[in-house]
Amino acid sequence: MSEVKIKPLADRVLVEPMEAETKTASGIFIPDTAKEKPQRGTVVAVGPGTTDIKMEVKKGDVVLYGKYAGTEISVDGKDYLIMKQSDVLAII
Repeated sequence: MSEVKIKPLADRVLVEPMEAETKTASGIFIPDTAKEKPQRGTVVAVGPGTTDIKMEVKKGDVVLYGKYAGTEISVDGKDYLIMKQSDVLAII
């Protein structure tokens, strides 16, 4: 996991999405146009929280999030999502 120069504010987390599956369990390759957006990723940075919201996720956690959660950003050629902690569905 590389060090990122972004520090999320308040109750936001920065997530590096995992790669989309390239083939099915039975071995059929999936074309780029049919790939699902990944809904899991690794937390690379966490904000400090707020007086009302305690941060439960931490750097290095693998999390599940909703299909349309977060805002896509690109830093040094890598894609990330920045989202509120409430957009994280679970830590796995």
